[in-house]
Amino acid sequence: MKYDLTKGNVTTTMLRFAVPMILGNVLQQCYNLADTWIVGRYVGSGALAAVGSAYTLMTFLNSLIIGMCMGSGALFSISYGRRDMRRMKEYIAASFVLILGITAAITTASFLLLHPILRVMQIPADVYDMMFSYVKIILYGLVFIFLYNYFSFLLRSTGNSVVPLIFLGVSTVLNIALDYIFVAVLGRGVEGAAEATVIAQIISGVGIGIYSLVKEPVLQRNRREDGAGESEGQKAAWPKKRIRIRAAVFGEIFSYSAATGIQQSVMNFGILMVQGLVNSFGTAVMAAFAAGVKIDTLAYMPAQEFGNAYSIFISQNYGADERDRIKKGTKSALITVLAFCLVISAAVFWLAPRLMGIFISAEETEIISIGAGYLRIEGACYCGIGILFLLYGYFRAVERPRISLLLTVISLGTRVVLAYALAPVFGVGAVWWAIPVGWALADVTGATLVRNLLKSLENRAVREYN
Repeated sequence: MKYDLTKGNVTTTMLRFAVPMILGNVLQQCYNLADTWIVGRYVGSGALAAVGSAYTLMTFLNSLIIGMCMGSGALFSISYGRRDMRRMKEYIAASFVLILGITAAITTASFLLLHPILRVMQIPADVYDMMFSYVKIILYGLVFIFLYNYFSFLLRSTGNSVVPLIFLGVSTVLNIALDYIFVAVLGRGVEGAAEATVIAQIISGVGIGIYSLVKEPVLQRNRREDGAGESEGQKAAWPKKRIRIRAAVFGEIFSYSAATGIQQSVMNFGILMVQGLVNSFGTAVMAAFAAGVKIDTLAYMPAQEFGNAYSIFISQNYGADERDRIKKGTKSALITVLAFCLVISAAVFWLAPRLMGIFISAEETEIISIGAGYLRIEGACYCGIGILFLLYGYFRAVERPRISLLLTVISLGTRVVLAYALAPVFGVGAVWWAIPVGWALADVTGATLVRNLLKSLENRAVREYN
């Protein structure tokens, strides 16, 4: 189902568009939990450690590819909102070639440098071989991760968030089923888990690619279509000549996509740096932080995906020059996110020990206590990260992706600096408090930049009118 995000009630339109994206992320989290359970249950703790460490590495590599697809998707949405189909086709062609090439380069470099990368990660000798075998197989799936995310953002840019959910759902169910068959039944260990993941990625990436080529009009139209069922204005929007990739378009795509890709990578790099500091406080703190982060991710994940849906909403309306609709949508999105985050914050704060008990045995009272302390600090501050997700989406949507990168650097930079500076004096609690302080500083900076941007746009509109 497609939604025209430039029409209809802003709140209803955004929510209908966002729900499939949120459900998709829920499915992904369910797969991660199932994968962890299957490997840990049927292979052992060493395999679980290997797969867990590999997940951190692959998340970092995937983030650059997914971020670049996200950046390209914003340009697709803006062009779609403007009904500038020639420019949209140019963006599609240029970004596909560019990001595919970068994906190939990342994959090749990762294969060649895999041993040095694992040594830098200080992987213990008893799990090194398992992690090497797992990652070596998983790397074959990078190109299919690109395909799935590229076509997902393309479809979402035209108002279709349902089809990506369907392909992700099929992939997730297949992945879990194959995980069980390869690991529990066939006894293929971590290699079987990796093979199951890559097969599922092939199905989702190739499947959504074929669907898009067959069903998405912007990819079907060539030089002269009859445009049956369309208005004269819609017919006129479609290009009549063959699309050629221009160097200027390549440059624009690279600049936009690279900023978003680097933003996603910086986020994961900052998390890795904090993880290193947490590890220095011992096993109990490590375990508490690991469980707390999982709960965090599940708790504010809907706000994150709603921020991505909001970004596409803004980009389409920005392209269509619907300024009043952008203001109404921003106000509605802010109210929605704050209401959600307040409810979730209260729930996490109140239920922190019980939530920790989902992942930690009741006998591990020290770990549960540490984790509950972490959650009560983070849980009280989810509004900060919720607003930050909206700011990321807003600046990406109005052709200011470098500001999103700046806010990420401010948030994570503050977190890392404060954590490393204050933890030796005040203990691990300083690490916990550094996170919401980083959110708050980025929020204030972002809100100030939004206000300045809106003023400049209003002044420009007045000058053009006069």
